Amino acid sequence: MIDLLGALGPDEERADGLRLFGQFIGSWDVEATFWDLDGKVTAERRGEWHFGWVLRGRAIQDVLISPPLEEQRGNGTPAHEYGSSFRLYDPRTDTWRVTWFAPVSGVIVDLVAKREGDEIILEGSEPNGTLDRWIFSDIGPDACTWTGYESKDDGRTWPRVERMELHRREPG
Repeated sequence: MIDLLGALGPDEERADGLRLFGQFIGSWDVEATFWDLDGKVTAERRGEWHFGWVLRGRAIQDVLISPPLEEQRGNGTPAHEYGSSFRLYDPRTDTWRVTWFAPVSGVIVDLVAKREGDEIILEGSEPNGTLDRWIFSDIGPDACTWTGYESKDDGRTWPRVERMELHRREPG
């Protein structure tokens, strides 16, 4: 089944639209900071994020892991995060449908993503009603920033709850 899931590259008919998230294909090291709703830092963690083509290159799936697998295997540190997103491009609307699955915390989030200027904005909601706004910014070939905001008051306020600095791993 896993062999049937993976793809070597983007579907040629959708290649232009697939570039938005296609630019992240590969492996990234992550430095993350978490805040509570009052703006106090609650945790700082390291992790890794892997993106790959799936379903004949018509979608992208990623796996976000924290702490890094090497650390978990080396000293038995339990996973804070071990989740996956499925990213499906819709050429009719030039948007992406993204679903984040987080088995460690039990959260599933559905989002819609699109380019806004130099950023990628993902918006959606959690089953408990929390609104999410996730933003990829400062995007370059070897680094970018992902910032998570949550609204628990129907979008009146958007406190920052997480920021991840991503750095592309060297090939090999």
